[in-house]
Amino acid sequence: MTTLGAVPSTSPSPSASASPSPSPTPSPSASTSTSASPSPSASPSSSAPPGANTVRVSTAKELQAALSAAVPGRTIQLADGSYPGNFKITTAGTAAARITLTGSPNAVLSTTTGGGYGLSLTNAPYWTVQGVTVTGAQKGIMVDASDYVVLDGVTVHHTTMEGVHFRNSSSHGVLRNSTVHDTGTSHDGKGEGVYVGTANTLSDKSDYVQILNNTIGPGIGGENIDLKEGTTGGLVSGNRFDGNGLTNVNYDDSWVDVKGNGYVIENNTGVRTMNDGYQTHTQQPGWGCGTVFRNNRSDLTGANGSNPAKYAIDVTNYDAAACPVTVTADNTVTGGTALANPGVPVG
Repeated sequence: MTTLGAVPSTSPSPSASASPSPSPTPSPSASTSTSASPSPSASPSSSAPPGANTVRVSTAKELQAALSAAVPGRTIQLADGSYPGNFKITTAGTAAARITLTGSPNAVLSTTTGGGYGLSLTNAPYWTVQGVTVTGAQKGIMVDASDYVVLDGVTVHHTTMEGVHFRNSSSHGVLRNSTVHDTGTSHDGKGEGVYVGTANTLSDKSDYVQILNNTIGPGIGGENIDLKEGTTGGLVSGNRFDGNGLTNVNYDDSWVDVKGNGYVIENNTGVRTMNDGYQTHTQQPGWGCGTVFRNNRSDLTGANGSNPAKYAIDVTNYDAAACPVTVTADNTVTGGTALANPGVPVG
């Protein structure tokens, strides 16, 4: 392994365990650390067995009532069917008693107007949303100021803007085993599949978010994943990216754009992109640094963006001293110009 600059020291691995201890928030600096060899950690159980604390619903009215009346430890079970509306969760679970919303992909949450959020969680930590489909909204699933939220096996598609968004310091979130496609259907470059943080601000510390084993794309109208400045220590692992749908508007020309610090990007597979596979950028001084790329498989065949050179990993902010980045030799590329841009050691 060859590292650009000093190898960052070990930091807390991102996790979403059922009873975790809060992790300290790293200071926003160029030397923000990242684990040298993190791996997906144990996450909260994504479902709860039916029992006395299970509420079964089959209509949109029943669903909103159940969400409003939720208490720690409860499971809300959706029958298959259509649930029109914009659904809001504002009740907190606890580490010892998560709240679960569960159903099959045939339990479909969709707005009647195509606007607003399909499903929003605000000040609602320790929820698990499992299995359901969210479609037709401006934004699919929004997680605001809600820690330890797990989205497991969900499907999000046909939104005019982003599909899934962890925002307003929603830390230790997990998106896993899910499918996100056909977002940003307005085709203005503002429809990321998964979005972590807030652009042009360092106050949104949506840290240690894990994005695991998902299928993201095709039809994503922005990057498949956008990791914003101010966010730290996340893990993007085991995903399959399809960049068919990138518009090259607002710089959406790669599968993953890393602007936060201390991220690990590993074991992913990507096909069909516009310019590069993965990019790092510094939008704010000291950010976009400390990323570890390892064991990613990039197919750049057919990349047709405006940049003449196409790289699997394009470290646009390379600075060996101020902005360390690690690219290991087990990353591979098919097509394109090279695995990494000139001056970036690979080893």
